[in-house]
Formats: sequence, C-alpha cells, structure tokens
Amino acid sequence: MLTVYGAAWCPHCTQTVSYLEEKHIDFKYVDIESAPDDVVQQVIEVNGGDDWVIPTLENDGKWRPGKVFNRREIDSDLKALGLKFD
Repeated sequence: MLTVYGAAWCPHCTQTVSYLEEKHIDFKYVDIESAPDDVVQQVIEVNGGDDWVIPTLENDGKWRPGKVFNRREIDSDLKALGLKFD
C-alpha cells in the first residue's frame, strides 16, 4: 500500500492527499512530525540524508523523494512506484 509522509501545514502534502483521494488510490498517511525516529531517519535518507522533505511517497519499497505537487508529474511518479489507476 502507498504511504504518504507529510504534515498538515504542508500545502504540497494536502494537494497530494486530495489528488490521491480524487483518483481513488488507497494510501496510509504518516505525519512526519509525530513519526518514530527510525521512520523519520528513513525519510531523511531517501531525501539525500540532510533533512526530510515532504511529501515523500513509498510503495512496496519504492520511494519518491519529497517534491512540490505537480499534477502532470505525479501520475508518472505514481506509475513508477507500481500503482495502477485511471
């Protein structure tokens, strides 16, 4: 299942979540600010090792580092993570 690492104050996270809901893609949401240290460290490593960047996505061990929401890019990014949707 797709996991979204984000924060409520992040506009790119809320746009990503809204887009996933619009596309009827099931996901689990993890608030990075209350996540366990090992989870935060994994998100930091995925994003280059200096700090966490959100929204970061993970599906079946495949990661998409955090980036700004872009409707045109997210479809190809989600497909690269192995997700199928209309």
